[in-house]
Amino acid sequence: MAASETSSQQASPFARAGSRFGGRAEKRWPRLEGSSAAVRRLEDNIARVATFDCSVLITGETGCGKEEVARAIHAAGPRADKPFVAINCGGLVADLAESQLFGHEKGAFTGAFGASRGAFRAAEGGIIFLDEIGELPIDLQPKLLRVLQRWEVTPVGSTDTHPIDVQVIAATNRDLEAEVAGGGFREDLLFRLNTIHLTVPPLRSRQDDIPRFVEHFSAHFAREYGRPQWKPEPTVLERFMRHSWPGNVRQLAQTVQRVYVFEDRIDAVLAEVFDPAAAPAARPLSQAQPQASADLAVEPEASVGEEPRVPVFNLDELRRLAVRQALAFTSGHRGQAASLLGVSLNTMTRLVAESCPEMPAKSGRKRAAPPARPK
Repeated sequence: MAASETSSQQASPFARAGSRFGGRAEKRWPRLEGSSAAVRRLEDNIARVATFDCSVLITGETGCGKEEVARAIHAAGPRADKPFVAINCGGLVADLAESQLFGHEKGAFTGAFGASRGAFRAAEGGIIFLDEIGELPIDLQPKLLRVLQRWEVTPVGSTDTHPIDVQVIAATNRDLEAEVAGGGFREDLLFRLNTIHLTVPPLRSRQDDIPRFVEHFSAHFAREYGRPQWKPEPTVLERFMRHSWPGNVRQLAQTVQRVYVFEDRIDAVLAEVFDPAAAPAARPLSQAQPQASADLAVEPEASVGEEPRVPVFNLDELRRLAVRQALAFTSGHRGQAASLLGVSLNTMTRLVAESCPEMPAKSGRKRAAPPARPK
């Protein structure tokens, strides 16, 4: 490693963060480390934000490392020796979300056999990370806003309030201003969370860092699986750098991991990523599932060695198109369409409401009407 690179790493807050975790540091994927200007700017901002106790909103595409930013702020700041509690707002159970965040008293509801502190009180003195904040249920948003205004929580089933000392960091890959305009997110809550706004750059905007990631993940999985370290040929590495990586660093890491799992079929693994039209696992759905109607078959326009072309470039339109085609392919079954798109059923319900609300919901086979009761 060059001396200049070593020096820059030592000046990075992530280097200090790694030293705090000792032997666990090498297990933490360095999604933010790199030599690109975008990453260096982000590191400088994190080092500055870490010294101030304020709410932070982190935005960026899926898989780009938003939680890593939050953990870096935690590790580089005065709360480093206190808890870091991460909550996925998209995974909160609708009926229990308030309890999961703010706690409950014994007997507050059916099944509450004991009291619970909740995530906010569990993070006392440290940081609570609210991931996917854009998926927080709308009826819970005013309650979160009150917590952020008064810095106290009221457990479900109690009238007593408990003061809290936490720093709140939220993250999302959604456009919250658009969510506010559409009525899906409260504007006052957005203002409260958005004291400091950090944006994590996508991997495609820092291509020069990609070889470093490939080397790191290759070394990581070589240790993990007890295999010799995979070192791609220069031509393969060039394809890594040219690829758009819609799943960002997470997708790149999973690609390297599959190289080790299918080490006897590396070319096929890479073809799934770089040449989806040519890869066996990336056949059109009409070939993979012949029971689908023939009029849904779509032949890829790209030739071998090229990425498939998209019909439009507007991201909102692409999303609507994907939702409509997934529903058409599954004959309107939202659960199956959600699986095809790789989203939760709750997210699928929202996407349908936004993209094609006129399509009826189908959850499975139609049930026969019960026989009429005799009078």
